[in-house]
Formats: sequence, structure tokens, C-alpha cells
Amino acid sequence: MTRIASEDPAGAPPLSWRLRIALSALSVIAVAIPALIVATVPVPHHAGIAAQEDATGPRRVVPRKTLPPVEPIRFEALTPDAARAYNASIPFSDAPRSAARAFHLTGAGEDRTRATECLATAALYEAGDDSTGERAVAQVVLNRVRHPAFPNSVCGVVFQGAERATGCQFTFTCDGSLARDYSEAAWERARTVAREALAGHVDKRVGNATHYHTDRVVPYWSASLDKIAAVESHLFFRWTGWWGTPPAFAMHYAGAEPRVEQLARLFDDHKTPADPTGETGGTVDAASIGDAGIPAPTPGDPDVFLVTLDPALDPATLPILAARACGERAYCKFMAWTDAADTPATPLLSAQAIAAMAFSYLRDRKRGFDKALWDCDTFARPADEQCMRRTARIAARPTSTVRLDALPGSTPVERPAPLQGVRRKTGTFAAPQPTPTPTSGR
Repeated sequence: MTRIASEDPAGAPPLSWRLRIALSALSVIAVAIPALIVATVPVPHHAGIAAQEDATGPRRVVPRKTLPPVEPIRFEALTPDAARAYNASIPFSDAPRSAARAFHLTGAGEDRTRATECLATAALYEAGDDSTGERAVAQVVLNRVRHPAFPNSVCGVVFQGAERATGCQFTFTCDGSLARDYSEAAWERARTVAREALAGHVDKRVGNATHYHTDRVVPYWSASLDKIAAVESHLFFRWTGWWGTPPAFAMHYAGAEPRVEQLARLFDDHKTPADPTGETGGTVDAASIGDAGIPAPTPGDPDVFLVTLDPALDPATLPILAARACGERAYCKFMAWTDAADTPATPLLSAQAIAAMAFSYLRDRKRGFDKALWDCDTFARPADEQCMRRTARIAARPTSTVRLDALPGSTPVERPAPLQGVRRKTGTFAAPQPTPTPTSGR
């Protein structure tokens, strides 16, 4: 019979106790060294919290009725190597990932030009002269334009928070990077990427990502989002839960692009136009108005604004003024007139007040609606879809009253005073005085 050898075959000399101890020590070391390497990689505080939550259950998901917060950029104090090690340790989400819907720019004229310039600037300064990375960055910008947590214009998204040194969403807008120059060839490649994205090209690699960062840094927000893609050295993320799914990207593009002061050095379309009266200083960009100059809501209805426009304001920047006034409201109606005598005292508008309205802005996030409209007889606009639809001017007659959309809870209030606190970037001008009334609406 053939004998099968065992682990301790008969006749084999027994292992000495010293050798057994040495082998046991080697086994312990073989396990301990890799564990020590992993344990010594610095774990960000915020990420550590997320890891603990992963071990005990799902991470916190913002409910559908609450907009997710847009956090300013803050980074963990990690070396590039430690950041890469940490980022590599975070797995990609296994939840379904679908490509974003094609984005087709509806604006025309200067709005189309500004949108292209803002998108090309973001792509170039964020990804460098690299068309592959630029396409991914452009897709994230357009994803944000469609998401209710962000502004609904391209320039508004790119330069969100740029007026604060620590509040910008894209670091190049507030860290001095815009002083760096690129070649005309690099700019043309970035413009091509921007034009294609605004004409419907979709970068399917990044899906509905709204956030990204390079693998050599760790932002505080990264641990609370789903990691969904990597494009070269950039990692892409989306919000967890409903806010990261395709239905959440339902906001409509505003169709109007603001002038951006930081881009005036690079593009003529972002320079403040000359004042037709010949005075120095030109018109006033609504983004430059101090907080004290932002209009207050109508007394008795905090979601409605009835405003008399300052004649110094640049009409193209009125959506910025409306968005700043509306703040974080999910529903907001901003209506404006150029003459204090036409500005109504109550949201219950007369036919005369509707006919005289010069600008309106309506936001309804539950319905995915966010749109600005101008009276194009007063303010020339480059596209018909930006104009209020009217049949004919209604003769002045304070008779019947008409609601715009049966707004509940409206009560009669006093007449609001004209918008105050606007100052030119250079020079001065006389602010309009309110029409005398028995009482003040402010």
C-alpha cells in the first residue's frame, strides 16, 4: 500500500522550539506591516465621520424637500501623497450612473458669447490646456446650471462665491489664477470645447456629477458625496440620494448671462458699457451692489418683491439682482418697474401695472421653473424668448385687477420705495427719490 505523507511524516525530525517561535514571529510581522501602512495614512476628520457612518449604516442623505448645501472649498491639511492614498482608498459608488441630458444654449447675442467665454475660462483654468479634462469640467458646470442648488446661468455657476476669498466654488476665480495668461491656441481649444458643450455634446464619463477635485487634495465635502468617476487626475462626485439622480436636474436655463468683472481684462463682452449720457462710470452691474442695496420683500408676503428699478442698473444684470433678493427661497416672484408711479402697492396687480412692468423673475423649484423676462420695448434683448408676451399696451385705467398666478395669502400693503443704495463702480450719480406718498412702504 502506498503511504500518503502527512504534515509530520514519521521519521522526520521535530521542529525545534526556537524555530517554531521564529516562524510565528514572521507570521505576525507579515500581517502587521501592511496594517500599519494603512493605519498611518492620515484620515480627514470629515472623511473619518463618513467612514464611521458607512460602518454602521448609510451616510446622511439630504431629503428631497431640502436643498443640499453648497459648501465653500476647504481642504484637509494633507500632503499630496497622503491625499492620493486616501482618495484611492474610497471606492466608487456602485449605484447606477446615467449620462446627463444634452444641453442646448437658448440665449443669443451677448448672452451666448458670455456663456461661451465663462465656460471656456472654467475649462482652461481648471483643467489646463487639455481638451479631455476640459470636456469633463464643462459637463460639471452645465450639470450645475440645471440643478436647483446652483445659479441657472453659466457665468453665475462659474463665478459663484467669487466675491469672497474663501467662498468661491471654482478656486481659480478667487485665488489670483486669472492673472495667468494662456496662448491664443489654448484659448481656441477651450472655446471649441465650450461651444460643443453648449450645442449638445455630452461627456458621458462624468454622468450627473456636480463636484470634482484633483487626486492630490481632499475637500471636506468629498466624504459626504458619491464618488462616481475618474478622468485623468480628477475625481468626480454627485450628491447621495434623490439630489444626485437625473430628475433633480430639472431647472431651466435663465437665458441671460451677467457681466463678470474678473473677465473684463480678457473679454470685451464683460466690460461695463459706456453710459449713453456721457458720464463716466457706465451702468451698474447688479452683482456689484452692496447687501444694503438689495430690495426687501413686500410687507405681508415674504416671497414677493415689488421693485422700482434704479435707472443706473444694467438691464442685462437684473436676473442677478432678482436672484440675490430671492436668496434661498424655493418660491420667489420678483417684479420691477422703471417708474415709481407705476410700481404697485400690492401683489394684486391691476391691468395697468401688468402693462407697465419692465422686468419679472419667477422661481418655483418644486416645478423646476426659474425664468427672467424683460419688457423688450424698454430693454432690448437678443432673443425673443426673453421678452414678455403682450398683445397691446393697455390704456391707463385703474379698474379691474388681475392676479398673475392666484398667489395665496396676499394682503394689501403700502407702496414700496425705489431701490436704494446703488453706486457706480467709478463716479457718482444721484439716486432716484421716492414718489411722495402718505406712508412709506419700506
